[in-house]
Amino acid sequence: MEKRLQEAQLYKEKGNQCYREEKCRDAVRGRHRALRQLRGLDPSLPSPMPHLGPQGPALTPEQENVLHAAQTDCYNNLAACLLQMEPVNYERVKEYSQKVLERQPDDAKALYRSGVASFHLQVYDQAWHYLMAAVNRQPKDASVWRYLQLTQSERSSYHRKEKQLYLGMFG
Repeated sequence: MEKRLQEAQLYKEKGNQCYREEKCRDAVRGRHRALRQLRGLDPSLPSPMPHLGPQGPALTPEQENVLHAAQTDCYNNLAACLLQMEPVNYERVKEYSQKVLERQPDDAKALYRSGVASFHLQVYDQAWHYLMAAVNRQPKDASVWRYLQLTQSERSSYHRKEKQLYLGMFG
């Protein structure tokens, strides 16, 4: 078990190094490998072959904390990488950011990335919600403010169009 945690940590660190070198595809690969190492250790996930018995030895609370922290870091870093790759897979960015927010609801980076993904998926009310939460945690971050302004502009436009539509239907 310790060996798998250490291997996952090595893959995660390799992914971080690739990210620093702007090799996003390699960074994604490293983080996916780290997550694969961790997957079988996570007691909150179902066993891939339940008919073969229990998954393995139980984790100590410390090991479980290390496991969850590593998973959260990998998902947060995967979302960051995916935002820099072309074409951007906003569904996946949002999915990974949501996994981070399940464990760390106040994570400013995950809130920002969820907001950016929601904006590009044209779910403007949801984007606004995430970006407002992010700006409350990082009030000086220009990127958060920029997306918040873009989102507010799109929300206003959408609500105007919606109002026109209803006026045409019922007015």
